[in-house]
Amino acid sequence: MAEATSPDLAVPALCILGDFTIFAAADLKPKIIEAINQGETDEVVIDLADVSEIDSAGLQLMVMAMREGAAQSKNVRFTRHSEPVLNLIDLFGLSGFFGTPALAGSTH
Repeated sequence: MAEATSPDLAVPALCILGDFTIFAAADLKPKIIEAINQGETDEVVIDLADVSEIDSAGLQLMVMAMREGAAQSKNVRFTRHSEPVLNLIDLFGLSGFFGTPALAGSTH
């Protein structure tokens, strides 16, 4: 579900694998918080390339991660967004909030 890696900026602190949904939220939340807490720099990178499904609970965890990072004076940055992640961010009109590019052809 999630894999912890090096806190190095070139390597994500956490890679989310598979579902980033309400069914995985209880397992993912402490892993996200741990990745932020253990980050040795002021930037924590979370890789979303392997997210196969995301719902509003996953989106809430992304917001929570950014707030948790800010509380610790760290910048939480999401990278390599999978298509499902980009679609949901676009659906909610949050590309500016998350710093992601808007999808081509979007009507939002």
